[in-house]
Formats: sequence, structure tokens, C-alpha cells
Amino acid sequence: MACTNCSTGTDGGAPKGCKNNGTCGTDSCNKLTVFDWLSNMSLPQGQEPFDCVEVRFKNGRKEFYRNTEKLPLSIGDIVATESSPGHDIGIISLSGELVKIQMKKKHVDPKGEVPKVYRKASQKDIDIWSDSRAKEEKVKVKARELAISLKLEMKISDIEFQGDASKATFYYTANDRVDFRQLIKEFAQEFKIRIEMKQVGFRQEAARLGGIGSCGRELCCSTWLTDFRSVNTAAARYQQLSLNPQKLAGQCGKLKCCLNYELDTYLDALKSIPDMDTKLYTEKGTAVCQKIDIFKELMWFSYENQSSQWHILSVKQVKEIIESNKEKKKVLAIEDFVIEQPKANAENYQNVVGQDSLTRFDKPKKKSTKNKKRTKPTISKNVIKKK
Repeated sequence: MACTNCSTGTDGGAPKGCKNNGTCGTDSCNKLTVFDWLSNMSLPQGQEPFDCVEVRFKNGRKEFYRNTEKLPLSIGDIVATESSPGHDIGIISLSGELVKIQMKKKHVDPKGEVPKVYRKASQKDIDIWSDSRAKEEKVKVKARELAISLKLEMKISDIEFQGDASKATFYYTANDRVDFRQLIKEFAQEFKIRIEMKQVGFRQEAARLGGIGSCGRELCCSTWLTDFRSVNTAAARYQQLSLNPQKLAGQCGKLKCCLNYELDTYLDALKSIPDMDTKLYTEKGTAVCQKIDIFKELMWFSYENQSSQWHILSVKQVKEIIESNKEKKKVLAIEDFVIEQPKANAENYQNVVGQDSLTRFDKPKKKSTKNKKRTKPTISKNVIKKK
């Protein structure tokens, strides 16, 4: 996970905070980073280092490039890479043998055709790159205004300028297909640059922009999650969660990815518990299941004509009743099998502080005597001064 200080801002594309400017050994200042645990190990004699490197661009976008010139590259170096057209500027995020493992993980052939690294970035390249990154926010605001003026149902979420400032990629999200041919013409006329439109999903948009989830931590998709598996409402039903879209939806507006994390554990636990559709046949009537506590192995049942009165049964007792029903035998009533849960004893509250009032530390207001008029002393008429 990215460290808190470095994620507060960037300086020319390099993170601020830990004063390593993105070149620390863990590279934990950025999203979706890989720890280079082979950095301190030397290669066997006669073996040449792997000639591909991993280069990081804006918002965690990473690509693989081949070091054909055999430049001495290490993590944190700013390089100029091949692009179409022109060249792009990025930061080395991984080098060495671990790049080969990452390429196989992302289904990239290490021996196939891979773009190449041109050179280490010069000061002129870095200046152009920094200037283009500085004006991305202004361009994004203007681009949104143009899209709204054309009444297009799309949201421009991010803009990424190429390192040589010859092309800009506009990332957008939309529910339906959008005809943005006129929009591209206005973009080219307004910004005087080559335009490329790229549609991303709502989950990919959240991963690019980042944020804080309801758990108080950074979004999984922007820190470590690399694949976006589909999440269904069935995952919430299996975990006995209320189907409240406001609580189950993440920053992207879709169901939270963390609903899948513990789903397998719940499914394994539910194998030994009867289904929610289970019905118990008794002499008093038919009882249906209302609720299941997976961890305590308890089930709540109520009669069909008394749905407001729930009775707690253990899973073991429910299985016994089901077995008797299979033999076409009915029990008298489910009340005979009810588990009485011990009531929690109310603990005696003790005021350890000494005072209960929330304003106990507030100083009492002093009565102001400034505006009070001074009263003259009254002399009794009965008192007569004698000379």
C-alpha cells in the first residue's frame, strides 16, 4: 500500500514525502508496486541481466520496454521510451529478473516484440514533461465544458499528456455508446494537439483516480488489486447482508470488490447448514426459515400464520426435524426445540471520571458588572447630623 505522506502530492511526477522521490527500494510510494527482493543479489558468472524494464507512467499505468542500448538503468531513473507518435517519458519502476516474472504474469512474451527505451531523459525532456503535466487539470476542466455544451452523456475522468507534449489521451466513462466525432474536432481546435479518446470502466476509473473506501483504507483497486472480478448480489445474500445499494456500493458505484474476499469461507460454512428455503412440518403448522447465523449455527423459524414470532433452533435440531419429516412424521411443535439464549446481565455503570456532564470542563461565565449603574447610598431621614 502506498505510504500516506507520499500519496499527498507529486512533484513533477515523482512522489513527495519520504524524500526518496520514488526511488526507495520498496517503491511503495506508488500504486501497484512490486518489491525488488533480488536487487542485492548478483547474477551468476556469464549471465547477462534481463534486457527489459518496467516503466511507470501516470496513475500507476505500467508498460514493458526493451533496453536495446544496454543503458545502466535502475529504479527511479527517468527515461524516454518509444511511443506512437514521438516518445513518452516515464520512471523505471522495476528492472532485472523480476521483470520477466511480471511479463509472464501479464501475458507478455519476454522474447516477443516490445517497445524500446531510447535514452535517459535529458533536462529538456523533463521540462517539457513537467509543463505538460502541470496543465492537465486546466485542460480537463475545459474538456468537460465542451462535452457538456455538446450534450454528450459521458464523463471525462482523467487526461494524460504524452511526455513530448505531442498527444493527449482523454479517459472517459459512459453507459452507452457515444458519438464524439464533433467533440474531437473541438478538442483539436481548442488545444492544438493530437487527441486520443479511451473509454474505461467505472472500476478502472476508480483505480486511476484513487480514494478512500468506507473501511477507512485506500481503495484496493488503486493499491494492490490487479484483476476486476464480477461481483453479484448473490455474494451479499450468502453472507446474510442487507441488500442496501448505498452500503454495498463502492466509490465506483458498483458492488464492492471486497464482497468476494470471504465468499468462499461463507460457502464452505453453508454446506453444513440447511437452505433458507427449508420448511419444517409440525402438528401446529408449517414453519419457514427467516434468518441464519452461520457462525453460531443457529436458525430462526416462524409459522406461516405467525410470521412475527420467531423461534431459535440449532442446526442439529433442524436436521433432526428434517429427517423425521422425510419419514413422513411430524413433530408436535417447534417450541419444543427452541433454544433459550441467556440474557446478558446489565453491568452496573460506574462513573470513574466523577462527573457525567459533557460541559464539566467548561468554565462558568462570570457575571459582567460593567453595565451596572452604581447606586447612590441612601440616607435615612431619621438620621440627623448634629453640629
